[in-house]
Amino acid sequence: MRTCWHACGVAQPLNGKAAVVTGGSRGIGRAIVERLARDGAQVVFSYAKNQARAAEVEAAVAAAGGGTARGVRADFTEPAQAEALMERAAELLGGLDVLVNNAVRDISLTPLADTPDELWEETMAANATSVFVTLRYAARHMRDNGRIVNISTLNTSRPGPGLGLYVAGKGALEQLTAVAAVELGPRGITANVVSPGATDTELFRTHNPPEAVAQVERLTPLGRLGEPADIADVVAFLAGPDGRWLTGQNLHATGGFG
Repeated sequence: MRTCWHACGVAQPLNGKAAVVTGGSRGIGRAIVERLARDGAQVVFSYAKNQARAAEVEAAVAAAGGGTARGVRADFTEPAQAEALMERAAELLGGLDVLVNNAVRDISLTPLADTPDELWEETMAANATSVFVTLRYAARHMRDNGRIVNISTLNTSRPGPGLGLYVAGKGALEQLTAVAAVELGPRGITANVVSPGATDTELFRTHNPPEAVAQVERLTPLGRLGEPADIADVVAFLAGPDGRWLTGQNLHATGGFG
């Protein structure tokens, strides 16, 4: 069904919409880019370093048909690059209808007692300050009836040791989203959070040993890890016309875990 839009003649729900996805070259971000493009959006996505991966996403979207995808390099540990991304996206797209904040600095499992100032500042710049910058841009420039979807984590409600930096940044993202929903609601703009649980990505596998992965699968009512496409489908719902009456919400896309 996901590849049936053109063959079946079904209208694409995001046809002609201009979307920005941060951190779109791998994992959940890549799945979001591909899904929004398949729904007809013209997407600009950011990537931190790996141009080859970004090119793979562009090629996959082009092969699938539907909308388009264009990668723009941006290192969000320097928040000025978040502003530059939004401005470049405006040049490429001619406007802004959908913003998805997915970029995150790789998780550093560091106890609070061992966290240096520099790591705190770098992580918060990437995971919180850059989100603020993109939201501020959206508040100023997004077209009426737009959509903001910010990707958080189940760990803000189920914190664990060593996750202080990660959940601090994501907690800020959640609160900024709640405020954006109130401030931008009069213009028909919705702002929501999607909080994935354990999702089968390179980042998740890097930070969890096989026995921990197996345990999460056992504890998840649906009996498996999430797939990036599972999260992308929730984002697409919120970004599309069917999500028009949801705002200020935090949807836990976890398969029932947590």
